[in-house]
Amino acid sequence: MRSKVVFKRLLANKQARYGFLALILLVALAYIGPFFGPYDWTEKDFMAFLSAPGPDHWWGTTSIGADMYAVTLRGMQKSIIIGLLVALISTGLAAIVGAFAGYFGGWIDKMLMWGVDLLLVLPSFLIIAIVSPRLREGASWLWFVALLAAFSWMITSRVVRSMTLSLREREYVLAAVYMGIPRWKIIFRHIVPNLSSLLIIDATLNVSGAIIGEAALSFFGFGIQPPDVSLGTLIAEGSRNATGYPWLFAFPAGLLVALVLSVNLIGDGLRDALDPGSNS
Repeated sequence: MRSKVVFKRLLANKQARYGFLALILLVALAYIGPFFGPYDWTEKDFMAFLSAPGPDHWWGTTSIGADMYAVTLRGMQKSIIIGLLVALISTGLAAIVGAFAGYFGGWIDKMLMWGVDLLLVLPSFLIIAIVSPRLREGASWLWFVALLAAFSWMITSRVVRSMTLSLREREYVLAAVYMGIPRWKIIFRHIVPNLSSLLIIDATLNVSGAIIGEAALSFFGFGIQPPDVSLGTLIAEGSRNATGYPWLFAFPAGLLVALVLSVNLIGDGLRDALDPGSNS
């Protein structure tokens, strides 16, 4: 089966193996590591403000006495969840919009692509910066996920549309039409599954893109809001004291780089495994 061949190619890729190993270790650190730490991320040690890493606080403490180890792992948990949710939503939107536009054509194609073109020219960072403060009070962080996902799918939808224009003329698609199968079922049964290679790669790379986007927006105060934390908010706070108290910046920044790098290595490995001619 093709899945077995792809899996063997993926395992044969040294960078992909390193990426998988690093990602597994990072996820284990984020979700299992807190159980081994001496403090919870909400606890404060009022006898240790800006304390350097040591036996009591492995990664030091913050300016309010929070354990840096616990807080950083909590931030990484949030960043991972946001990256996965944004990738799933944006890739799903790209698949649906692009497939429907390419298959139906006509006014449906024009309307959907007009919406895509409109979103492409809008300054996404400014829009999120304007909307995000209005969602701070009592709003769920899922609204932030929705905002990130809303501006992350347009390019892929155009690629899906162009591929669908070719797929809709294939024999198995025409046979399904002659059998009277509803068109929307044809899209989900025959068109989208044949775009799985593109969509899997896109979803993987969108994870790292979403993590970086969340970190950048949170750095400027437009993302995750206190009392919750993410790697972006921790980097923003730590950057103010990076020279005097380097552990405030080094640990969240280092984990962010490692997380994004591991996901990108996996994405590159998936691309090579699904399309061996892409690197030739």
